[in-house]
Amino acid sequence: MDRLLELTSLAEQSHFWFRGFRGFMRPLLARATAGLARARILDCGCGTGTNLAMLDPYGEVFGFDLTWRGLQFAHERGRRRIAQASIDAIPFASNSFDLVTSFDVFQTLPDPVEREAARELARILKPGGAAVLNFAALEILRGGHSVLAEEVRRYNPAQVRRLLDGAGLQVERLTFAFATIFPLMLAARVGHRWRRPGGEAEAEEWEIKVPAAPVNGALTLALGAEALALRVLPMPFGSSIICLARKPR
Repeated sequence: MDRLLELTSLAEQSHFWFRGFRGFMRPLLARATAGLARARILDCGCGTGTNLAMLDPYGEVFGFDLTWRGLQFAHERGRRRIAQASIDAIPFASNSFDLVTSFDVFQTLPDPVEREAARELARILKPGGAAVLNFAALEILRGGHSVLAEEVRRYNPAQVRRLLDGAGLQVERLTFAFATIFPLMLAARVGHRWRRPGGEAEAEEWEIKVPAAPVNGALTLALGAEALALRVLPMPFGSSIICLARKPR
């Protein structure tokens, strides 16, 4: 995981995936905090801290991560309202946040921890508060990157709904994302498994490195167009599932 954080810290600002991710998240964040003058926000699994900057326009932002290396990166970026903690034992009071976020964390959690983590998000949310979440999608996309990211599972929409329903959160918006690059990712992941049949997949780092500028620019534009489409239409497939859910009042 430390190696993934190091690679992520180098790629987050310019890599097409991260640019696309932020484009997908901003409309959900705006919807989640609409009408709030100064929302209290907690990013659960803040990693290198880059996503805390994405959250800044929407309120007062806090974050925590399990990995000390990730918090070091965040601290070097000037972040101070951060802590080391586990998502299944969040060190904040119940009903204390207007918005909680968690991006690409749940797929790394063992089954009992996964369910407890969802309940913890619900616990710390104020009544009417929102959770904006991102999940790795579809087992068919398992490959070398799954080893690097320490994935336990990849989700389908029904699994996400069951998880959140079980925690007492009501799903308002749920869709696949990264449909634009899904064929490329599928070919890469299936090819990886085909090259290593029957063996444990080796961690491949190329997926998280910034590609050549023309390729990176073209894929950034494609994901930008998808982000615009997602404002009105759900995607029928993709490499991620994004979700907005609320705690009942």
